Amino acid sequence: MIQSGGIAALDRTLVRIVDQAMAEAARRSGAWLACRLGCTQCCMGTFPITQLDALRLRAGWAELRRADPERARRVLERAREAAARYRPFFPGDAVTGVLSGVEEEEEAFHDRTGDDPCPALDPQTGACDLYQWRPITCRTFGPAVRAAGDALGHCELCYQGAAPEQVEACQVDFDPDGVEAAILEELEQTTGARGQTLVAFALSRADGT
Repeated sequence: MIQSGGIAALDRTLVRIVDQAMAEAARRSGAWLACRLGCTQCCMGTFPITQLDALRLRAGWAELRRADPERARRVLERAREAAARYRPFFPGDAVTGVLSGVEEEEEAFHDRTGDDPCPALDPQTGACDLYQWRPITCRTFGPAVRAAGDALGHCELCYQGAAPEQVEACQVDFDPDGVEAAILEELEQTTGARGQTLVAFALSRADGT
């Protein structure tokens, strides 16, 4: 769980900023968005998440355990099974789950695990069991987005038939003031948590064991 009240409050602010930006992107995009419940393309394959994302996921899992223990148990089981599969060829610290940061190693790993479902994905419903607490990457995938000067990006299933200028008109910057980077710096200073990890590792010890 998120231990620092200050970090938790800052994270709630970040989530609010990002969600508001994505709501505006969805408004601008309208029917060009393919994102629907059960469309799980963005839930397949491993991807790096921040330590802030990891804290948020564990806090969400704790909330889920209080509300629906059986569902939480299944999430934890899927996460532990995935982490166990990844450890023999994980590009980083296989104990902590922190990625090495070596681009070539990480790309090879993500290519190898490209068909693996996210542990938070309910295979029966196609819904995310931790949707309210999902990583920023998950929150911003789909509509046309840009952040910190990065290139414009969007899900390949969206904007079918739209001209480039129409896609450009839909884009938003979901964190124009660099709030996430500031919180990550604060998190590292206060807890020592640094680097990136995976959803599987973030959740595999969510119960503290």
